[in-house]
Amino acid sequence: MDAQNVTPMMQQYLSAKQAHPGELLFFRLGDFYEMFFEDAKIAAKELGLTLTSRSGDLDKSPMCGVPYHAADSYIARLVAKGFKVAIAEQIGDPKAKGLTHREVVKVITPGTTLSDEVLRDASNIYIALLHESAPGKFVLAGADISTGEAFYAAYAGENAAQQIFDELYRRMTAELLMTGGFSLADDVREFAAQRLPHCAISSVEATADTELLAQHFPAEEIPADGGAQTAIAALLRYLHDTVMADLSQINRLAFLDAAGTMQLDTYTLRNLEITRSLRDGSKKNTLFDVLDFTRTPMGTRLLKSWLEHPLLTPHRIDARLDAVAELAEKPSLRSGLREALRSIYDFERLLTRIETLAANARDLVALRVSLAALPMVRTALGTAESRLLTHFAGAILTFDELRDVLERAIVDEPGISVREGGIIREGYDAALDDLHRFSHDSKALLQEMEERERERTGIKTLKIGYNKVFGYYIEVRHSGRDQVPADYIRKQTLANTERFITEELKDFEAKILGAQEKITALEYHLFTELRERVREQLVPIQNVARAIARVDALQSLAEAAAAYRYVRPKICTAADGEIIIRDGRHPLVERILQREIFVPNDTHLSHGGAETMLITGPNMAGKSTYMRQVALLTLMAQVGSFVPARSAQIAPVDRIFTRIGASDDLVSGQSTFMVEMNEVAQILREATRDSLVILDEIGRGTSTFDGMSIARAVVEFIDTRIHAKTLFATHYHELTEMAGERIRNYCIAVREKGKRVAFLRRIIPGAADKSYGIHVARLAGLPPRVTERAEEILHALEQKAAATAAAEEETAARQEPEQTEGMASLFADGTLDELRALDIMTMTPLEALNTLYRLQEQARKEAGEA
Repeated sequence: MDAQNVTPMMQQYLSAKQAHPGELLFFRLGDFYEMFFEDAKIAAKELGLTLTSRSGDLDKSPMCGVPYHAADSYIARLVAKGFKVAIAEQIGDPKAKGLTHREVVKVITPGTTLSDEVLRDASNIYIALLHESAPGKFVLAGADISTGEAFYAAYAGENAAQQIFDELYRRMTAELLMTGGFSLADDVREFAAQRLPHCAISSVEATADTELLAQHFPAEEIPADGGAQTAIAALLRYLHDTVMADLSQINRLAFLDAAGTMQLDTYTLRNLEITRSLRDGSKKNTLFDVLDFTRTPMGTRLLKSWLEHPLLTPHRIDARLDAVAELAEKPSLRSGLREALRSIYDFERLLTRIETLAANARDLVALRVSLAALPMVRTALGTAESRLLTHFAGAILTFDELRDVLERAIVDEPGISVREGGIIREGYDAALDDLHRFSHDSKALLQEMEERERERTGIKTLKIGYNKVFGYYIEVRHSGRDQVPADYIRKQTLANTERFITEELKDFEAKILGAQEKITALEYHLFTELRERVREQLVPIQNVARAIARVDALQSLAEAAAAYRYVRPKICTAADGEIIIRDGRHPLVERILQREIFVPNDTHLSHGGAETMLITGPNMAGKSTYMRQVALLTLMAQVGSFVPARSAQIAPVDRIFTRIGASDDLVSGQSTFMVEMNEVAQILREATRDSLVILDEIGRGTSTFDGMSIARAVVEFIDTRIHAKTLFATHYHELTEMAGERIRNYCIAVREKGKRVAFLRRIIPGAADKSYGIHVARLAGLPPRVTERAEEILHALEQKAAATAAAEEETAARQEPEQTEGMASLFADGTLDELRALDIMTMTPLEALNTLYRLQEQARKEAGEA
C-alpha cells in the first residue's frame, strides 16, 4: 500500500495489525467490525461474507465486515475453526471531533473464549502449555478460564510422551502452547492432528514470573520446582496478554498427582466410551450419559472429571460411597436436594463474566436466583449424617446481604445491554428515582403542549412525535398546512404530512434528552457498583460453587443408583486383589436394550485364583460386552458409584488397560495391525500387578500362525512377568491348552438345534470348540446361497485337515524312536537348565552375545558336532 495514500484511520488499523500479526483483526468502525486485506479474504472465505473495496479494486484493498451486535456468532465460528481474533474497539466518545481512538481490548482464542455462543453447555474449555524444564523432564500447565480451574503435572521417563497425550485427550484441549525447544513438539503435533483436530497450537516464550504466581495462588500451592513455576507463569502471562483482565477467578492451583487417581489412557477412554462415544465423540450412549442426573453445570463438569479420574485409595472411595448410600436410601433428602439445586445457574462462569467485566444485568439476576437457592440446599443437607455431606453443608455460605442488595437493585427482566437503562429497580437510588419522575412528568408536559398547539393553531390532527434521527417534532397533515403558524420551522416533508419544530419544543427536547442520558449513565454507574460488590466476594462464592458441584455429583450418582437398581460395591484391600461380581450387568447396554433382557454374568479374578480369564466363543455372542462390563464396573466402584450387579467386591486397580476392536488409523498411515500392536506394546510396558487388562482378539490383523504366536506370547508375558488381572478373548482355540493354575478357560454358552444356534450370552467355565462364524453370517443376513456354499467349503476344509493330521500321525509312528527322541529338545538338559536360569532383562547386549556364543558351542558339543 502506498504510504502517501494511507488515511489516518487506516494508519490506526495497520498499527494494530502490526501488533497482532497472528490474529484476525476485527476493527470497529461505527456499527460494524471491519476486516481488511488478507484478514478480509480469510474471513470472507470462512464466514461466507462478500468482499468489497473502498477503492473499487478487490485485489489491492479487499475488505468485509459484520454488524457489531451480531459479531459474537461470527467470532465463535472462527474460533471453532482454530483462528484467533483480536478485537479493536473505539475508545472514548465517537461523537467527539477528530479521529476516534481505537485499540485492541482483547484477543479471543479457542482456549480463552468466554462467548455464550461457545459456552452453550457445561463442558470445560481447556488451554494447556507444555514446557521442557530439562532434557526428558516435562511440565504440563493447564486452565479453564471460564471456571477458574488451574492445574499442572510433571512427567519423565520412557512413558512421558504417552502420559502427556493421555492428559491432553482427557481434557479435549482446545488450545495448546509449547515453549521454545520442546523436544516432543513434532510428536505432539502429530497426536493432536489425529485425536484433537480442532486444537489450536502455537509457541510462546518461557519466562519465569514469581510475582504473577503469587498474584494468583496461595504460597502453599505454588510448586517448588523451577520448571513447573516457569510453565505455570508462562501460561498465566499468555492468558493476561490475551484476555486483558485481572483473571482473579484463577486462584486455586491443583497438582495432578498420578498416585492419587487412576490414569486412564487415550485407548481406554475411547474403547470403554466413558465420556465420549466412539461413533461421534458426543456424550450420548456413554457411561457419563447413563450416570448424569446432575442439576447444575458445575456438577456436570465435576461428574465428568470423576469418571475420567477414578480414585485409588479405599478410604476416599468409601467416603463417596457413604454419601451416595445415604442419598440413595433417603428419597426425601435426595428429592429436596434436587429441587433446591434446580434453581442454581453456572456459578463459576457467572463469576468469570463478572471478573472479566463481560457480565450484564441478566447475569446478576442469575446470580441472585442462585444465591436465593443456597439456604434451601443447606436446609436439605441439615439432616445428612455422612461425613462428606455434613462437611459440604457447613461449607455452603448463603450471602444473605449480597442477595438482598441484588434483589432490591435489579429488575426481574432487564435488557441485554447495560448502557441503555431499564435495569435498576425503582426505590433503590433516590437520585435515579428523581430523574425518572421528571422523565415521567415530561410525558404529561408533552401532552399539554400538544393540546395547547391544537387550540392555538386550530389544527385538530396536529400531534407531537419522536424518532432517533430527527428527535421531537410537530406533525401536520397536508390538509392543515395552511393553518401552520409562522413560528413553525419546517424540518421534514413526507408523502402526506409535514414535520416542524418550535423554539419551545427545542428547549423541551434538550431537557428531556438530557434527563434520559443522565438516567442511562446513572444506571450504568449503579450497575458497575453492584458488579464490584460481587467481585469483592468472588473467592468465597467460588468456594461455595465447588461445594455445590460436589453435592450435585454425589446426588447424581445416588439418583442413578436408585433409578437403575444398582448396589453398593464393597471396596477391599486384600493382598490377592479380588474382583468378585455376582450377576453383573453392562451399564450402557442394559439401558439401550428395548425388547431384550440383559443377561447378567459373574466374575471372579484374583492373584490367588484365576488371574487370567481366557474367553473363547463366537462373535456377536457377548465376549466384548462382558469384558467391557467388568472394566466399567471396576471403574464405577472406584469413582464412588454404585454398580449394576447383585453384589460386588472390588479391590482398587491402579490402571485399566483395554485393547478392543479393530480400526485403521488412516491419518497416521497405520494399519489395523500396527494400531493393535502399538496399543498392546503400551499395555505390556505400563501394566502392573495391580492393573486390570482387557484384550480382545489379539493377533487377528496378521496371518493365522503369526497372530496365534503373538497372542500366546502376550498371554505368557502377562502371566509370568506382570501378573495383572486379565480378560483375554480369542478365536484361537489352540490357546485354551494354556489353562492352568492362574489361567482359566471360559466361553460363551451356546445352544444348538440342527443348523439353528442360540447364543445364551452366559460366561461359563470351559473352552469353546467352534467359532460359529457361518451362523453369525446367517444372523447378519448374508444370502442363503453364500452361507450354504460356505458350509460346503468348511466341510471340505475340515475333511482335508483331518486327512492331513492322520497322515502325519502315521508317518510319526513309522519313525525310529531315536529320531523322535532327538526332536524332543533343541538342547541337552545341561544347556537347557542354564538357558532357563538366565535373567535376560538385566543383561547388557555384549553379555547376551557372549552368552549366546558360549551356549551355541556347548550345544554343539552335547550334540556330538564338535
